[in-house]
Formats: sequence, structure tokens, C-alpha cells
Amino acid sequence: MERRPLARVAGIVPAAGRSSRLGANKLLLELGSEALVRRAVRQALDGGLSPVIAVLGFEAERVAAALGGLPVENVINPLPSRGMHGSLATGIGSVPADCEGALVLLPDMPLVTAAMLRQMVDRFRAGAEPLVISRFGDVQAPPTLYARHLFLEVAAAGPGGGRRVVRDHLAEAAVIHWPETLLADLDHAEDLNRIRTLMGQAGPKPQGR
Repeated sequence: MERRPLARVAGIVPAAGRSSRLGANKLLLELGSEALVRRAVRQALDGGLSPVIAVLGFEAERVAAALGGLPVENVINPLPSRGMHGSLATGIGSVPADCEGALVLLPDMPLVTAAMLRQMVDRFRAGAEPLVISRFGDVQAPPTLYARHLFLEVAAAGPGGGRRVVRDHLAEAAVIHWPETLLADLDHAEDLNRIRTLMGQAGPKPQGR
């Protein structure tokens, strides 16, 4: 199996959504005195991803301010109403030509750590698979690492395209299994206490609306 020991891997953090189900901009919610979006970008940086690209849209100025001081590249999703696909296509299109892969992580999955991201990058560099995917028990979910030759396919796949590309190439993918508890994501107000308990921290407080 061909190896890619020096492969440069970018990080993509989609951060353009309106958080309509939560009723507040969840990217600016704090866990451990750190906004969710900042936590995700910091994990990506600590995980060795370079560059780290944050795709902004809704309340872009406020989200960018929450990332102040971090070496992150902010890009704007021109059509945030297209949802995750628009952010993914924007992020993929911003990856430098010398990157052999891009790892997509979601800021509303705050239990994903830099160590997990490093393990995914190491697995990508150790083989020739076009994908490194995460499985939490029986559930496949981000973070997901795509090799460069899949970028156009991801960008052109339309809504749900990232998942569709994973399904189409599942037989070729490297799979890393994580504990089911790490799947915790933040979509509704009741998720705050659950994630707070898992992290063993004081309650997160919303900033803004």
C-alpha cells in the first residue's frame, strides 16, 4: 500500500449556519470559557492541520471575532442558505493546491479532540485510501478526511454530498472507531446539560441572541 508520510492536510470548520433549532448562534456558546467555534479551530490547529479554514456566513463578524488571535483562514460562504453543502463546497474550494487532503470537523461536536484528528491524519499518511472516516458505535459521522482527488466530487455532489461521497467510496475507506459518547452534538437547548456533564464542566452560556 502506498504511503503519504509528508502529506499536508487542511482543516475545514463549517461555521456559517443559523442554528435555527437552538434559537441562538450555537457557535458562540461557551464551554470551558471558550466559544464552540474557537474550540473546534483550536483542536484543528493542535491536531496538526494546515491551514485551518473556517467557513463563515451567519453573523460572520461575530464569529470571526470569536476566532481572534488564532492562525485561521476565514472565508465566506456566499450562499449560507444552501446549508452544510454550501459551506463544504466553499471550504473545499479554498484548500491550497499543495494539500493532499482535507479533514472536515464540526464545531457542534465539542468532544472531538486534537488527538483524534492527529490519529486520522496519521492513518491517511500511512496508506493510500481516499477517505478516513469516523464511526461512533454504529453511526458514521464527522470528522471525515477526504483525499484531494475527491474534492471536486464533494463540491459538486449537492445537499448531503459529503455523506454521499462517503457512501460511494465506503469500500475503499479507512475507518477509525471512537466511543459512542463522543458523538454528542449540540442542536437543541437540552443538549447543553448533556454535553456539560460529559465534559465535566460548568454550564455553557449563550452569547448573543
